[in-house]
Amino acid sequence: MRVLILGGTGDAAELAARLATIPGVEAIASLAGRTREPSTPIGNFRIGGFGGVAGLVDYLRGEQIDFLIDATHPFANQISFNAADAAASVGIPRLLLNRPPWEQKHGDIWVKVENVTAAATVLETQAQRVFLTVGRQELSAFADLKDIWFLMRMIDPPNPDAIVPPGMLLCDRGPFALDNERAILTQYNIDAIVSKNSGGDATYPKIIAARELGIKVVMINRPAIPPGEQVADVESAVAWLVGKIITRDI
Repeated sequence: MRVLILGGTGDAAELAARLATIPGVEAIASLAGRTREPSTPIGNFRIGGFGGVAGLVDYLRGEQIDFLIDATHPFANQISFNAADAAASVGIPRLLLNRPPWEQKHGDIWVKVENVTAAATVLETQAQRVFLTVGRQELSAFADLKDIWFLMRMIDPPNPDAIVPPGMLLCDRGPFALDNERAILTQYNIDAIVSKNSGGDATYPKIIAARELGIKVVMINRPAIPPGEQVADVESAVAWLVGKIITRDI
């Protein structure tokens, strides 16, 4: 059985490693290629886009894919909708591995917004020194906030011609330790964090550190996802696939 994993997250890499141990299953992990030195998963993988729904349909048919598991980032919703349409066109089972979002806890000071534009609007009157952790592709939304200083963390630096807000770039890749996040917030006198509600453990320590230090978090809610079967963790994704294979064999 051939399985295409749409990846780019730690969950996808873990899933690829798990599926590589199952006899009779050949998993292919697909990475979008947005980072310059992606962490490549165990086993077969490809890097690059498909060219929309039509390109993904061609790939699924050409590679004779039996199952599609979407383990992309929770904010990569366009590829998730493309995956839903492509799987339906080809007539193969599709699963969304959708890790749970973070929940606000006692001591958290969250301002929930729907998108990066709304996050920038909130910051205009509520912050002076901001830890911006939304990725390099979203920086331009904050570029007009000239009176705010930004510490911008991302995996790769923005393109030389990119429009970025005033401040400092910090290139790093998670997972991040709590001591590291606490030190950053203290060292740079951060009074607000902007974060997408990505869920998972890799970047959650900044939320814990903000809670401890009483720092506001402008939390960007997740975009809509397509309907269909979904699970919250790798173990459940493996169980789903095994169940589908058993049913198919019967």
